[in-house]
Amino acid sequence: MAKRINFSSHDMPGLFDDFESSMPVHPDIERHARLAGLTGGQAEVKVDGDPLGPVVVKPVPNKIVFMSFGSGSSGNCAYIGDARSGFLIDAGVDCKRIERGLNEYGLDMNHVKGICITHDHSDHMRYAYSIVRKYRHIRLYCTPRTLSGILRRHSVSRRIMDYQVNIYKEIPFTVDNFTFTAFEVMHDGSDNAGFYVEHDNRAFAFATDLGCISERADYYMRRADYLMIESNYDLNMLRFGPYPEYLKARIMNVNGHLDNRMTAEYLASIYTDRLSYVFLCHLSHDNNTPEIALNESRTALENIGLKVGGGMDSPDDIGADIQLVALPRFDCSRLYTLRI
Repeated sequence: MAKRINFSSHDMPGLFDDFESSMPVHPDIERHARLAGLTGGQAEVKVDGDPLGPVVVKPVPNKIVFMSFGSGSSGNCAYIGDARSGFLIDAGVDCKRIERGLNEYGLDMNHVKGICITHDHSDHMRYAYSIVRKYRHIRLYCTPRTLSGILRRHSVSRRIMDYQVNIYKEIPFTVDNFTFTAFEVMHDGSDNAGFYVEHDNRAFAFATDLGCISERADYYMRRADYLMIESNYDLNMLRFGPYPEYLKARIMNVNGHLDNRMTAEYLASIYTDRLSYVFLCHLSHDNNTPEIALNESRTALENIGLKVGGGMDSPDDIGADIQLVALPRFDCSRLYTLRI
């Protein structure tokens, strides 16, 4: 059984300064510059009445962007990318929703180089094979035991093995500008993993399903600049809700899911000025609400003296110490630019 550990804050340097564009602010230029910065291309904008002709706006290099296409037991899938390439974390969402979400921001599936699978539960891998079969350049990154669990527990063609690349926990692998390290998390799937994703001098930790914070999960998450962490249920809603007792016990087990209070206390315990974005994920439809989850974590962070933003780039958010977002269960989130 996993040991629940006590957490203490570690001093870490801050890495972030707000980005301020020096480009012209004509609305057409601003809109196209935003798209160019996301795709790594150049935007050619013709402004009416401009005697100098087209304006070429070059993107800011090495920006990291993130979005979610769904988060919860109905399906999980998130995207992280830069100007050169992008990757999916899990594939529990239909490819059409992923395509629509990317296309809204000028991206497409040709930009996606791989899918990192956290574990073999269907809400995390249901559409993996259909995606790689349609887009054959995409590789599937998971541990051998996770692949075995997928083949054993689900009706998936063994041809999925043609696209799979074996990875191993605690052994980093690099694709384009990103370095991935899978790490152990406590859950009841096959060989459950979180992912620590490094890009330049920044890191994003993904921990989508876990019943407690183990020592290895803590090691990686407290070193992240950006964190996606489960905040699955409100304890009272679960205890007094309609779920059968065996399911309640499974959810509350150390190999189950994190409740809002545990997540909130953990965030407050690990905060340093390096941590700039927290995305709460895998919120239960029956035993939680975004408002309850956000309030629990926001209160814990405010109690240690932090100003908490909502990740919407408003004037108040820009002055906040940390951005806190609850990812939507059934819909795509906005595309977040994770600033340097």
